[in-house]
Amino acid sequence: MDLQTIWFILVTVLFTGFFVLEGFDFGVGILHPFMSSDDRERRAVINTIGPFWDGNEVWLITAGGAMFAAFPEWYATLFSGFYPALLLMLVALIMRGVAFEFRSKHDNPAWRSFWDWSIFAGSAIPALLWGVALANFIRGVPIDQSMNYAGGFFNLLNPYALVCGLASLCIFTLHGAVFLTLKTTGILRERAMNLAKKVWAPATLLSLAFTIYTFIETDLFRRLGLNPGIIPVFSVLALLSVIVLLRRNASGWAFAMTAVAIAFSTVTIFMGLFPRVLVSSLNPEWSLTIYNSSSSDYTLGIMTIVAAIFVPIVLVYQGWSYWVFRQRVTPDSELEY
Repeated sequence: MDLQTIWFILVTVLFTGFFVLEGFDFGVGILHPFMSSDDRERRAVINTIGPFWDGNEVWLITAGGAMFAAFPEWYATLFSGFYPALLLMLVALIMRGVAFEFRSKHDNPAWRSFWDWSIFAGSAIPALLWGVALANFIRGVPIDQSMNYAGGFFNLLNPYALVCGLASLCIFTLHGAVFLTLKTTGILRERAMNLAKKVWAPATLLSLAFTIYTFIETDLFRRLGLNPGIIPVFSVLALLSVIVLLRRNASGWAFAMTAVAIAFSTVTIFMGLFPRVLVSSLNPEWSLTIYNSSSSDYTLGIMTIVAAIFVPIVLVYQGWSYWVFRQRVTPDSELEY
């Protein structure tokens, strides 16, 4: 296995970790205006992700840094071509982060309502746009022979990408609802359970629509073959099992299955891309691959040593933080956002 392949796998792992962990943050942010009837309950809902959301975003920062260092041409083409969408996503994430910190600084209901809806928008917009971005990765965008993006913003908003965006929005919302069933008690847990059951149907139907559309619109399934392997199949089975587990009140297993569905779906997309990283819709030969967009072997070798040292440390630390804040949250919890 060459260094380019190792770093492609690492970037895949980082994006997968980001979508699984930040995915339930997005879901909680989307649901929290509809989960609570008063400010105490809204605080309780936000407190479920209070200790985690900023740590979860580190996965995105690390993935972006790995792309920049290992595959600079991929990073340059992606950030120049997708710039308006990425800027909108960045503004939404900034607003969400500011809202978490500012909403409790004043007791005025209008003040708190503004920041509550900022959390909603700052969660829903990235949840939608990440699906749009991944769909364009595999469908292809206009990239010329010089690896430059030759299209406009509305090239990204094609019907296929929008279906994927709606699917990702619903799946992250489902993921967040199931997470809330694990972290809340009483009436909040009951509401979360009811919302999870309601969101499951559109999330599943949109995922099925995206799968069929992918077969028609891209070469992903032709590349994976008639037998795509256990990862794509199990991602579908995991999502289908969620409703059964919710009806049996098995919230822990339901959350594990939504996490598996998100993780395996992400891995499937990157499997279908490999060894490409961005497909050119103008000419397949102009697509960016792990070889024509990578840094030198020397650079990749040094980065591999650094990653081998520090990635396990980060994983242990983040696992420890989840263990420390594992208790359920109530409206009377001391944390306040």
